[in-house]
Amino acid sequence: MAEHQIVPTKGNLLISKRLLKQAQTGYDLMDRKRNILIREMVALSDRAKELRGKIESTFAEAYKALQTANITLGANIPATAQVPAETRLTLTSRSVMGVELPTVSLERTELKPVYGIAQSNSQLDIAYIKFDEAKYMAVTLAEIENSIFRLAHAIKKTQKRANALGNILVPRYKEQVKYVADALEEKEREEFSRLKVIKANQIKT
Repeated sequence: MAEHQIVPTKGNLLISKRLLKQAQTGYDLMDRKRNILIREMVALSDRAKELRGKIESTFAEAYKALQTANITLGANIPATAQVPAETRLTLTSRSVMGVELPTVSLERTELKPVYGIAQSNSQLDIAYIKFDEAKYMAVTLAEIENSIFRLAHAIKKTQKRANALGNILVPRYKEQVKYVADALEEKEREEFSRLKVIKANQIKT
């Protein structure tokens, strides 16, 4: 076999043992990393599920209030065109076992209506507030879902590396160590037998 092309010497035995230990250590590290990433992804998935439910209910309340406002104020509410575009988003990152995960922030400021009292009613105010709440939750959800995607990709890569170490390199080096150790032991037995024969011949003479 290809693994047995190594010359059975004590030096090569030490090298094989060192390679085996490195492969086993690498496998343990990959396995630990994978488990940590999986726990992080599960925790984020739970948060995302909860947040989606909150966003859905908040949007439902907002649209219900907006529908009522449309009925009372008319479908063409001029206030909608006065809502400014959001420009306060900031993007940083955090590292989990070497995986860069995004951190999206949206600075909270005091909510001030962009429309006059004459243009609105309480239902429009409710819709405005609810849509603003949903905006902040959507930012958090975007951060979480992007993190889940990156973690899933990292877990897949880590699993492949762990499989390569655990299923290929570790068995290969174990077999290599066994082959060299067995060959050296056989050489020692042959040498011992040879010395016994020499000693026996010396005694006869």
